[in-house]
Amino acid sequence: MKRTFYKMHGIGNDYIYFDCFDWMPSDPSALAVRLSDRHFSVGGDGVILVCKSETADGRMRMFNADGSEGKMCGNGVRCVGKFLYDIKGIHKDVLTVETLSGVKTLKVEEVSNGHAEVFTVDMGSPELRPAKIPANFSGERAVNVPLEVGGREYRVTCVSMGNPHCVLFGGDPDGLDLEKIGPLFEHHPSFPERVNTEFVQVLGKNQLKMRVWERGSGETLACGTGACASAVAAVLNGFCEKNTSITLRLKGGDLKVTVTDGSVLMTGPAAFAFKGEADI
Repeated sequence: MKRTFYKMHGIGNDYIYFDCFDWMPSDPSALAVRLSDRHFSVGGDGVILVCKSETADGRMRMFNADGSEGKMCGNGVRCVGKFLYDIKGIHKDVLTVETLSGVKTLKVEEVSNGHAEVFTVDMGSPELRPAKIPANFSGERAVNVPLEVGGREYRVTCVSMGNPHCVLFGGDPDGLDLEKIGPLFEHHPSFPERVNTEFVQVLGKNQLKMRVWERGSGETLACGTGACASAVAAVLNGFCEKNTSITLRLKGGDLKVTVTDGSVLMTGPAAFAFKGEADI
């Protein structure tokens, strides 16, 4: 059986999207592993299924390249918004998307030739309690705490944006061997559900540069929840200010994040690459 897929990305964080309003693959994890292979298949950071929802305009299920199901993807949810607007014809100024991390609200910021191009997503409140992230640290928060990884001590800040993040501040992340150190963080015993790790350089007031190692996918060109977690961590560590637009410079492009007392707002593009058919 063949099904149409849509290749979409948010600043290079690319997924393979399927319309699952009236159909569901029998084994989405295996499908994600097979289709995500960049050498022998479509290629992507995973597969996202856009489904019907009883509580929102659509429901998002995301599966990483290794087949594991994720709760939330900031770049992916913007593309789901574009999918609902462009492909499903739900032309609203504000769209809602159900995820495993709750219902997310997306404001359509820019429309060109009938296609939604830029969204602001209300990502909700960050979770800072280690037990809820989850991260095995004591206390009410894990902010600038020591963590030994690969025989070296790092200072880390842990945040959940619906999925767990470990944020480190230091020099230019371009000089890091992420293929070597990324898995050491991802599988560290301090993170019982594994962890996404952000390596962040402070460029200036409310300007950050970031590389990310995502659990289940490895290094990606961008990570929306990671950008939000990094902005929250920067505010907690005094590098950036609340209620001010923070620019995150990622390998795939820029995101704008604003941390408020009650929520984290992320603004960025969603782009269509191509569509095709895949054997299911």
